[in-house]
Amino acid sequence: MNLIYNSDQYSVVEFGVDEELDALRFGGYEILDKPAQREIFIAGTMAESFRQNVRELIATEPSEEEIDDFLGSYDLMMSQPMTFH
Repeated sequence: MNLIYNSDQYSVVEFGVDEELDALRFGGYEILDKPAQREIFIAGTMAESFRQNVRELIATEPSEEEIDDFLGSYDLMMSQPMTFH
């Protein structure tokens, strides 16, 4: 697990490939919306698409606001409340 992005609005944690776990066969990402206290875990083809979109975004040297706007496109899918351990 690797924290790859952290702002006041969002955090993104990358989970590496684990071929023994079906959910992590291609790796995955947890996207956290801090103010709304909700999150989503994406894996499989959705994670692959996210990874590619992030690469393309980073190539443009985006501002923090642009990255947060990109992550905001996942807001509608975030229905899992954040829990702290």
